[in-house]
Amino acid sequence: MTSRHRRVAVVGVALSDCGRVDDATPYALHAQAARRALADAGLKREVVDGIASAGLGTLAPVEVAEYLGLAPRWVDSTSVGGSTWEVMAAHAADAIAAGHARAVLLVYGSTARADIRAGRRTSNLSFGARGPLQFEVPYGHTLIAKYAMAARRHMHQYGTTLEQLAEVAVQARANAAHNPDAMFRTPVTVDEVLSGPMIADPFTKLHCCIRSDGGAAVLLVAEDLVRDCAKAPVWVLGTGEHVSHTTMSEWDDFTVSPAAVSGRLAFERAGVRPSEIDVAEIYDAFTYMTLVTLEDLGFCGKGEGGEFVAKGRLLRDGGLPTNTDGGGLSAQHPGMRGLFLLVEAVRQLRGEGGEGQVRKAGGRLPELAVASGTGGWFCSSGTVVLGRS
Repeated sequence: MTSRHRRVAVVGVALSDCGRVDDATPYALHAQAARRALADAGLKREVVDGIASAGLGTLAPVEVAEYLGLAPRWVDSTSVGGSTWEVMAAHAADAIAAGHARAVLLVYGSTARADIRAGRRTSNLSFGARGPLQFEVPYGHTLIAKYAMAARRHMHQYGTTLEQLAEVAVQARANAAHNPDAMFRTPVTVDEVLSGPMIADPFTKLHCCIRSDGGAAVLLVAEDLVRDCAKAPVWVLGTGEHVSHTTMSEWDDFTVSPAAVSGRLAFERAGVRPSEIDVAEIYDAFTYMTLVTLEDLGFCGKGEGGEFVAKGRLLRDGGLPTNTDGGGLSAQHPGMRGLFLLVEAVRQLRGEGGEGQVRKAGGRLPELAVASGTGGWFCSSGTVVLGRS
């Protein structure tokens, strides 16, 4: 077997301290998550020859690598919002398969909540006012307003209801109840979601992700390193990535996300069908993101997402366990949350989900999982299919 055909596995995953972390810097959270992921893999720091990081400092991967005491020969600083980590995982898998690296560490950390609490930063109303955004920002078209407008279009076009969107938040919170590390675990009802303070019509507060602190790390390695690892590998079976727009006027259809392309590519390359997936980890900055991504990944038809989520299918013991840790709506969301999706997907496939562990018929562990991240305002998508064999 030549190096260009090496299989790639995830062998280490970890979170840093998450939720309310008032006494750590983002660099410290990077380091904590990285150390834990290496310990999870049973490998030494010296084996890491590739690093991928974004969102911190001026030269993110360079600064993070120095802080971690690494001098990588392969590096990635791709930054496409929440989907960054699925896209980076795709790039890392390609690099390892081609022999450009043997072990690539994906690492992230943020003190988004603590910074606001301490007055070190303020909430952002926009991503800036230069380039294409100059045509939208003067009119108050904030990030959340863009998601809200897309949700309204789906409601208008397909009859999706507020109650169906609220079910996404309700089921995410029900899953979080089984996760002792989730920031919010108290159950909520559809009525409580609908009666909350309005943020951007039709989104009330509980339609929106929480703001937390936290970090995560994922270690991918070439198959020849797997035998040296502490735990069974989770294999990268297929990946896909896609970008669609940044200016809303250039988005052809508000009811179709870029996951429609990244998902199709990932499933085709993995050689599996959506119906074979046991666990789905989907970016959920807002309830509509979950619903439309489920459609675009092929778990239900276009326009059928409302009915699909309304039947409890997203619960740990539902037809398609989704965001099994509680997701960004309840567990944690420190910014670009895509790396957390990969951590949870791997843990579920390993049987490390604790009280929130998904089981198939006969108590068997799940065999296939998908992690699909979304960036910007449905501007980008990365999808990764993972399997135990």
